[in-house]
Formats: sequence, structure tokens, C-alpha cells
Amino acid sequence: MTYHPKSDFLATIIERGFLADCTDLQSLDDALIAGVVPAYIGYDATAKSLHVGHLLNIMLLRWFQKCGGKPITLMGGGTTKVGDPSFRADERPLLTPEQIDENIAGMQQSFARYLTYGDGPTDAIMLNNAEWLDELNYLDFLRDIGRHFSVNRMLSFESVKSRLDREQSLSFLEFNYMILQAYDFLELNRRYGCLLQMGGSDQWGNIVNGIDLTRRVLESEIFGLTTPLLTTSDGKKMGKSQGGAIWLSADMLSPYEFWQFWRNTTDADVGRFLKLYTELPVEECDRLGALEGSDINAAKIRLANEVTGLLHGVEAAEAAEATAREVFEKGGIGDDLPTLSLSAADVADGISVVQVLVRAGLAKSGKDAKRLIAENGARLDDAPLTDPGMMLDAGALASPVKLSAGKKRHALVVMEG
Repeated sequence: MTYHPKSDFLATIIERGFLADCTDLQSLDDALIAGVVPAYIGYDATAKSLHVGHLLNIMLLRWFQKCGGKPITLMGGGTTKVGDPSFRADERPLLTPEQIDENIAGMQQSFARYLTYGDGPTDAIMLNNAEWLDELNYLDFLRDIGRHFSVNRMLSFESVKSRLDREQSLSFLEFNYMILQAYDFLELNRRYGCLLQMGGSDQWGNIVNGIDLTRRVLESEIFGLTTPLLTTSDGKKMGKSQGGAIWLSADMLSPYEFWQFWRNTTDADVGRFLKLYTELPVEECDRLGALEGSDINAAKIRLANEVTGLLHGVEAAEAAEATAREVFEKGGIGDDLPTLSLSAADVADGISVVQVLVRAGLAKSGKDAKRLIAENGARLDDAPLTDPGMMLDAGALASPVKLSAGKKRHALVVMEG
């Protein structure tokens, strides 16, 4: 990049690898130097928790606030009723208003770990677009806002084109999503003086729509900025694991499992992830990322501790590291491992070890569990499991047992009561 920004925010995010595109880097830089800039990222309430895939942009908002900006977390109480079609093969399932409100309440808890909310000039604010979208009059909206949108142009956006090219249906409901997101930017500019929308690079078309609409209706100069869509070095989408999404809520994923996800980072990704997901100085991230052999494991532990400390607190990170050390170095049983609780009824007639592997989340199916056993990948209290027909009864579970799949995935199995 040839442009050398003067503002702390742009200098920081460029150096750390957050920037994919910006609509006008120099003008945004000038605005950031001139005073406090409000900026927003939108989050549709499609689940009860945010996940690791959201973390890049949450860290972006955190740096924005640290560098003197005013972050706005916009909850999509309105847009979630429509569903973002961007790069999806099918329509999202529609949620009830009650489900949406419940999801928003769950997501808010994670934001509070990263941002300072309040009434100060750079304090973050949390808004819900249902505040203005729920009140819209359809005919007025079509006449005042719809006339600014060209269907030809909307069809040219990659997020829509990719769906149509696969000849998959795109409902009129979903087609409206980009108009509603554009309208969000207009309302945030009108109500809160918001000058910048940020998001993943898959949101570029939606962001540009909002800028065009706001310029036409309010004649305001506003900006868009996107982050790269992250994949791991082996080409997988960031934030996905064999067990599913890596949730930020401790109710949906234990701090230990969250810590373990980062501890298992591929060697080639360590330096990059340290820059994006921690606040360690860039030089230290580069030094740790360049370590080789067994030394890189120390860097992975540092990464896991830093990221877990930000989300769950330093004590949770230290407890996770201690549990990992106990499990992996001493072969003991840590307190913090994911736990499967079985009732007396579950084991009254014995329960197959194959079923327990599945229920503990260590295998996707009975077939997967049997393959794991056949390939010598499963262990019970660190002893190899060789018999897929093995049954566990109340006697075998009188004290907790440790089940393992491979070297890195473990669970405790306990009897309730």
C-alpha cells in the first residue's frame, strides 16, 4: 500500500492486516484526524451468541475506540426478519420477534468484553435497527428510498450474482435486504452523525449502496471500509471446527474449549492471528510467529492466553492453560474439560462407547466413532479403545473417565448424582 495514513486508527489496522478495501482512504484519514468519528458494524441476530467469525470485526471496533473513535454496534432486530442473502446458497430460516430479541440479549454480553459503552464522546453505543425499520410505511419507503436503487445495478453485485449464477431462487424478501442495510447507514448518519460503515469484504456491495443512498438523500460524505475474509492457511473458513461454530458465549462453549481452539492454530497462522486477535505489539507478534519446531507451541499458548483473556478474563485463560498442561503433560484429568453427564437411566443397561463418543462431541456419528476406534484414534483414560462393541455401565463410571479422540480432543464422562 502506497498511502501512509496520519490517523492512529488507519495506521494501526493497516500494519496489523485488517484492511481489505476503503472507499476513500485519504478523506477518511482526514476525517479521523479532524475529530471524533462515529462508525458502525451491523450484526444480524441469527444465533444466541457471536462466534469466532465475528471476532475480527469486533477487534476492529476495539482498535477504533482505542484510537479515539466512537463505535456503534448495530443489532439487526429489523434486518434479521428478512435475512442477508450474501453468498448464501439458500434462504435463511425466518425467526420470530421473540427469538430475535433473545438472540440480541445473548450477543450483547460478548460485546461488553471488548468495548466500553456509555455516554462519553468515544463511548460505544448499541442500537437496534428495528427502532426505525419496524416503523416504515411501505408506500412512503418505496417512493422516498426505493427510487434511488437500480435493479440492474443490484443484480450486478457479486453477492446476488453468485446465487443467480447457480440458478438458486432469490426471494423478493431477501432482495430487499440490501436496500434495508443501505437505509440503516442513512438513518445512522441522520440520527448519530455516523460517517463510516465497516464490515467483512462480503459486505462491500451493501456498504457502497448505503454510501450512495446517503449521498443522494442527505448529501453527506461518508465512508466504507472492509476487512479481509479470513481463511486459515489450509484453506478452511476461519472459526469452523469439527464440532461446529466456536461460540464466544461461555454458556455455549467453555472457556477451555475456546482456549484449545486457539492453541490448535496451524503454525503458519500464528503470527497473523496474533496481530489480528491480540493487542501484543506487532514486533512481538512477528517474533513469536517466526518461531519454529517445538518453540512455536509457546507462541500458540501465548495466542490462546491473550485471546481467551480478552473474552473470558485472565483467570479463565490461566485455568485453561493449567487444565491443558494437566491433561497433556501429566495425562491427568482437568476440571475444565467439556463434560458429558449421563443419568442413571442412560447407563442402567449399559451404554456403548460408540454412543458416548458421539454424545460427547468427539465423533459426528456412530460410523465416525467406529472408524476412529478402528484407526486407533480413540482412548479411554489414555488406554487405546479397540472394541467398538464395548459397553460402559454404572460401575465403569463410578468415577469420571476421560475420553479422547486423537491427541488434542478430550471430554470427561461423568455420572449424575
